Amino acid sequence: MPNWPEPLARAYGACEALARSHYENFPVASRLLPVAMRPHVAAVYAFARVADDIADEGAAPPADRRARLKAWQNRLHRAVAEQVERPPAHRDELIAAALGHSIRSFGLPLSLFDDLLSAFDQDTMTTRYASWPDVLDYCRRSANPVGRLVLRIAGYRDEALDRSSDALCTALQLTNFWQDFGRDWRAGRLYVPREVQDACGADESLLAAGRITDPWARALECSAAFTRERFAAGRAVCDGVRGRLRAELRFTWLGGMRILERVEQDRFIALERRPTLGFADAPLLVWRAARWRGARS
Repeated sequence: MPNWPEPLARAYGACEALARSHYENFPVASRLLPVAMRPHVAAVYAFARVADDIADEGAAPPADRRARLKAWQNRLHRAVAEQVERPPAHRDELIAAALGHSIRSFGLPLSLFDDLLSAFDQDTMTTRYASWPDVLDYCRRSANPVGRLVLRIAGYRDEALDRSSDALCTALQLTNFWQDFGRDWRAGRLYVPREVQDACGADESLLAAGRITDPWARALECSAAFTRERFAAGRAVCDGVRGRLRAELRFTWLGGMRILERVEQDRFIALERRPTLGFADAPLLVWRAARWRGARS
């Protein structure tokens, strides 16, 4: 960690501790990332993690969760204008202080954080989606800002990279939806758009028996095929950056595609089992990374 004053170092330490404590498919601020980027990426993640926890606090009424998200947004906006001189008292204050410093240091657009919070706000109210454009609009705000923020922290400001990053982040978000199909269904959410359900004859009543029937297997297969198209458009950003970030993004892409393969293979047990990556996948991912061919090859 840079030679920051103790209050600021403590703030970033809280972000990195939160990032390490949560299970994710893809490590946050992993050792593949350039060292200088890690605390700032961890601060972005910690901010989003707190917001996600607020939105998913099912015991609280939606209005209460939305009020807390608004308060979290206001806290961040205040932190951007404040210098950290004394250690904040609480974890959330530490996270906001660290992220405020990152935003000032890199000129990160506050609008990207506002987009993230608008998606979490939507999570408190919306449990079904009619069409792909509706799902993609959610991904535009829930996932794509993170990729753009990582690029800004790495020093990239390029529209073509932004577009490819958006595609990759959307693909990862969609993959997570299909990966969590059973968990989300039990929580009352479905992200497979209604237009896909109707085209495949996949009625929600068929899920009540607790098993995946042929229509829902087809719906998941169609959703995975749509997601593969987003992954294809997201390859360019993996080749357009340099150094350790290139390795990080390539392994993120490969890991996401591997999860999507598992979703397709296990679609008939999607209600029962959440496909994940394990140590057994590591050799395959390394082999695929070694054989990676860039978009220009």
